[in-house]
Amino acid sequence: MVKGYIHSVETMGAVDGPGLRYVVFFQGCPFRCLFCHNPDTWKMLPDHQKSVDEVVQDILKYRDFFSFSGGGVTLSGGEPLMQPAFTAELVKVLKEQNIHVAIDTCGYVDKTPDIERIVQQADLFLLDIKHLNPVQHRKITGKNNDKTLAFLRFLNETHKDVWIRLVLLPTYSMDDAYINELIHFLKPFSCVKTVELLPYHEAGKAKWEKLGLTYPLSVTPPETDDVIAIANRFKAAGFRVLAPEKKS
Repeated sequence: MVKGYIHSVETMGAVDGPGLRYVVFFQGCPFRCLFCHNPDTWKMLPDHQKSVDEVVQDILKYRDFFSFSGGGVTLSGGEPLMQPAFTAELVKVLKEQNIHVAIDTCGYVDKTPDIERIVQQADLFLLDIKHLNPVQHRKITGKNNDKTLAFLRFLNETHKDVWIRLVLLPTYSMDDAYINELIHFLKPFSCVKTVELLPYHEAGKAKWEKLGLTYPLSVTPPETDDVIAIANRFKAAGFRVLAPEKKS
């Protein structure tokens, strides 16, 4: 019986896909993002293993709540696609229960049979694009972006619904030229149903320090007006946008 490395769950998530979501946070991630707010999920720990049945039985306790809201289950992390056999089986069982399944992923995967099964079965992919420039992407994550962009092309070819998640990181991904490049790049992808803008924050800094890690960033979070201006540019280009609203 295949088991998965599970870090934790959130039974009533409201920011990881449509409606209320039961969110399963997986362990293991190929990236080491400078702004990561879950560095405690980077490694797979053997004492955190669970079977598909154990995960599903807990999910079903909350089914009435997330179903009523038009929600479902989101597999997040860490990186759920680093455990493709387990994730494929979990998605299969959830779909047999007629539960909406979203995959929150960095897309850094190879197209294996298990990955193809996951793509075929899941309803929605929340795909993080850290940066289009491979040099900048490596600075931010430690890895190139070739697999992420190839995964987006695969999702487009298979007509899957995709929400693009963009972390707005000052000095890296907020200047006018880069936003224009992003809009131009994303326009041909008919699979992209939503662009979600995630302003940089330091919520994970305490976790880095608790783990004895040096937090690598010292940038100022973007102003609300800057985020709204970027959101308006995506809207003007025809994208549905999710972004924080201006505080009164």
